[in-house]
Amino acid sequence: MQRMIPAVRGERSMVPAPPWRRPDLRWAGLPVTVLGLLVFWQALVTLGGYRPFILPGPGLVAQRFAQSAASGILWQHTSATLVEALGGFAIALALGLVLGYLLAHLPWLERALAPVLAASQAIPVVAVAPLIILWLGPGLRAKLVVAALITFLPILISTVVALRGLPRELREMALISGAGRWQMLRYVEAPLSLPVLFGGVRTGLALATTGAVVGEFVAGREGLGALINIARGLFDTPLIFVALLTLAGITIGFYLLASLAERLLVTWEQ
Repeated sequence: MQRMIPAVRGERSMVPAPPWRRPDLRWAGLPVTVLGLLVFWQALVTLGGYRPFILPGPGLVAQRFAQSAASGILWQHTSATLVEALGGFAIALALGLVLGYLLAHLPWLERALAPVLAASQAIPVVAVAPLIILWLGPGLRAKLVVAALITFLPILISTVVALRGLPRELREMALISGAGRWQMLRYVEAPLSLPVLFGGVRTGLALATTGAVVGEFVAGREGLGALINIARGLFDTPLIFVALLTLAGITIGFYLLASLAERLLVTWEQ
């Protein structure tokens, strides 16, 4: 099919712009929000007369950020948290997609596993993390497992909801056309379930960082959670704020990457 070319200069083209070139205004207010928070933070410090070891100002935190970044300490701990969070998310994504697909198509399996999944959510990961560290040791494996545990359920639920929410008519049409199980997954289920699935992916990425930090709190010499423990022992409150703000930046970055991936993959809904 030929593209519609405007005959008159200035006429709007009927060809849709690529998804990466379409403006996304959802984050347009973020700089204003950040600026407002910084102003409120500085006003709170100034009017309250807080000492730096209780509540440091934005300028002092920025200075401490520059010092830790120049010494390489910040990147060392940030890279460790990134590896743990992304590794745990990858494990949870693989397990959540596979198990979610099985639960969506096998009702008897859901009836068997639903009580176990519900009971697992009644136990906080923070309470289980010491046992995981004890069983697997204080290395990377234990932190990956903690991050995966806290990330797994949102991905699993979004997968089941996405697959079960597909219109039955589309499935029937695909079956009438002779589609097999693999063709059904590739051409019908996977593309149409992406919008709902990405909701779980965004939530899982945010929780993966939390899981990594929990593992570092319990037992870790590297990572932003470990850096917070070190700074707390030294009463270095500005460094604690540096670690917290870095974690917030990582979470926002993960969310933006997931949103960008959704815009690139889910083009038919835009």
